[in-house]
Amino acid sequence: MKVILKQDVKKVGKKGEVVEVSDGYARNFLIARGLAVAETKTSREILASQKEEEKQLDAQKEKEARELAAKFEKMTLDFHINSGEEGRVFGSVSTKQIAEELNKQGIKIDKRKILDTSPINTLGVTNVRVELHKNVIGTIRVKLIGSDK
Repeated sequence: MKVILKQDVKKVGKKGEVVEVSDGYARNFLIARGLAVAETKTSREILASQKEEEKQLDAQKEKEARELAAKFEKMTLDFHINSGEEGRVFGSVSTKQIAEELNKQGIKIDKRKILDTSPINTLGVTNVRVELHKNVIGTIRVKLIGSDK
């Protein structure tokens, strides 16, 4: 029996795929639990329209991500950090602090989307890459400013 999967099913297939499974498995497990629907003409049409909507939504998100990446190019985040003689830094700036600073400026970014995961512990400007979309990577300049104590 051919079914269209509504969710990813381990060892069967991914969401939106048309797969061939045994009749009993399809009726008693996949369809009964809402993991799949039987393949018919109308279900194929619904699947095609859903894929088209997903494609349009993905294109919109990618466009927004590119606009945000362009905004990041002009942006510099300043962090004041304690430093000693000869530019020695006490502490560092982590991805969490960068994400919080962006959040304060109205840009919601998950800290896991920041690709450069090592803490920044040198004075001056450092470029940090952020994954905004699967095809778009933006770069933010992070500037550490030392303050003697």
